[in-house]
Order: sequence, then structure tokens, then C-alpha cells
Amino acid sequence: MAIPPAQAKADLFRALAHPLRLRVVRLLTDGPCRVRELLAEVDVEPSCLSQQLAILRGAGVVTASRSGGTVVYTLASPHTAGLLHAARRALFAIVTRQIPMEEHSDHAG
Repeated sequence: MAIPPAQAKADLFRALAHPLRLRVVRLLTDGPCRVRELLAEVDVEPSCLSQQLAILRGAGVVTASRSGGTVVYTLASPHTAGLLHAARRALFAIVTRQIPMEEHSDHAG
């Protein structure tokens, strides 16, 4: 049975809805990374990173491959980088629209 598109999108966003997972995905937009490289960048316990990578793998956001004894992670789709970029632009638009309103309310009182 096929997953409805709205459900598939919700599942994707749910997989990305964690600061550490977003950080890992952002790091992978620069290219494949070994687990030890990811650990050095995110500064969390290996078990925590492993758990978050498993969620991203399960959602199909990243893929893992072995190179000798090293596991290398890659984004499953090059479109994921575009998704993060669009989210950043949307967030910027939201924040910049709120700043004048906040400044206005500070001066009004």
C-alpha cells in the first residue's frame, strides 16, 4: 500500500524535527562524512549520534556504507540540501517580519 503524499511529507519533517538531526543533515550537505567526523563536529556521545542516524536512515534521509571498518553517511537525495535552504529562507522571512512588530511594541509602551 502506497503512503499518501501528505503522510510521506509529515514523516520526512518528523525525521528532521530534531536539532541534532538537522545539524547532521546540514553537515552532510557538504558531502559524505565518516561517523568519527560527524562526532567531532556535533560533540555528543556516540550512542546519541547513532540513535539519531538510525532515525535518519529509517526515514530514508541518509544512507550508510562501509569502507573497511568505517561507516560513511551520505544524503540520500541531493534535494535535501535545497529543502534546508528553503527552510532557512522561510525562517528568515518569518523572523524579519516579526522584528519590526516587536520593535514597534517596545516603543509603544
